[in-house]
Amino acid sequence: WLVVDRKVYDVSRFSKHHPGGSRVISHYAGQDATDAFVAFHNDKALVTKYLKCLLIGELAPDQPSFEPNKEKLLLEDFRELRYTVEKMGLLRPNYIFFFLIFLHLLVLDAASWLVVWYFGISLVPFLVGMAFFTIAQIQMGWFQHDLGHCSVFRKPKWNRLLQIVVINVLKGLPASWWNHLHNQHHAKPNCFRKDPDLNMHPLLFSLGKTLSVEVRVRMVSGLQLAHYNVLSFFSLGKRRRSSCLTIISINISSVTLCILLCNQEEKVVGKH
Repeated sequence: WLVVDRKVYDVSRFSKHHPGGSRVISHYAGQDATDAFVAFHNDKALVTKYLKCLLIGELAPDQPSFEPNKEKLLLEDFRELRYTVEKMGLLRPNYIFFFLIFLHLLVLDAASWLVVWYFGISLVPFLVGMAFFTIAQIQMGWFQHDLGHCSVFRKPKWNRLLQIVVINVLKGLPASWWNHLHNQHHAKPNCFRKDPDLNMHPLLFSLGKTLSVEVRVRMVSGLQLAHYNVLSFFSLGKRRRSSCLTIISINISSVTLCILLCNQEEKVVGKH
């Protein structure tokens, strides 16, 4: 059971057929999922018809519609901020901007292969091609991230289609896998055992079970919210920066191996 706008829904069976995955919706079992529901569902009219058959009751008048470990004033401020942002139109996408993003990453990706094809596999062309390819791959990752959030086109199906082109075809990764993990991340950000970004590796991607508590107690106590956002970037944001570094290191390692193999082949040919 979960709560949306003080109404209680039984999603026990529906969770298995939930488009966002069963884990995303199960993370809110027994909790108020109002804010997550609003954030994840752009087309409210579409999902409302599915909610009607799942409704089993409402909260009692004296029952608060937020978790005991959450601050009511903070939730109200967040909801007011979100309403203000939407009213100002800050979430409306700029199609020219995203078109230029898509165009420039295609150009960089094509240039990386053309440089090697035209100038050969000597050191300088290989390094230039590696730089083009690495930048293109990282930019593709962020572009498909926006597509996965359905932030580029108004209709979700167009976002999903272009996301498949970018991440499946150009990057060689399954979009379904990324969406499954990233939806959980935004459903329960930085929550140990629920946010997959913290569970990938016990040493590299997580600092312990009390990560969120330690950061708040040691670094945020007595600071304003703006300072918390800055500090959280340098502490909890390490996993995002590490993913970019991983892509760069993989590309560097692959190119270095290719160079060594090519040099070895040239030596063998020279001997013959």
